[in-house]
Amino acid sequence: MEGTMRVIMGLLATLTSLYSLLIIIRIILTWFSNAQFGKPAHILAGITDPYLNWWRQKFNLKAGVLDLSPIVALASLSVVQTVCSTIASQGRISLGIILAVCLSAVWSALSFIVGFSFIVLVLRFFAFISNSNMYSTFWRVIDSIARPLMYRINRIIFGKRLVNFTTGIIISLAALAGIWILGRVAVQFLTGLLLRSSV
Repeated sequence: MEGTMRVIMGLLATLTSLYSLLIIIRIILTWFSNAQFGKPAHILAGITDPYLNWWRQKFNLKAGVLDLSPIVALASLSVVQTVCSTIASQGRISLGIILAVCLSAVWSALSFIVGFSFIVLVLRFFAFISNSNMYSTFWRVIDSIARPLMYRINRIIFGKRLVNFTTGIIISLAALAGIWILGRVAVQFLTGLLLRSSV
């Protein structure tokens, strides 16, 4: 019975992970509004849009041009994936496992946000060094996310001291990479402790 539960939960964890990947691909494709991706994009939209639209309709998660509902939708899938994979690996549930799952789920959401922010800043840096046309819709969206993000990170690090764009973006990228690495190590350590305490 326990073996069957582990197999089912492992399968659900894999399917949830694959569905999350499809949603990420769908989100990236929406950034290229003028591009034609043909039938595969329509199939992808048919698979992912009902789930994403449910989050858009139930919660008002818009911040200016930016729609945050896909982040919340992905974070929810991450919780489900973490719960399923934990049950698949442990074969049972206890308080330590529940706390470890909650911690992993919170980190998954934060990790996604940090990773997304890092990608946005890398794209903005690429646009800067290649002198791209910043007036296109795609680059305006990237810039509308990158500028406030850089401003906040640089305020924390440099205070009121002004820094040039290149220094600011490199420091912001380093800060995000540091947060991601330290967060990952801390969460792995804490979840390991919680799982060991539940044995």
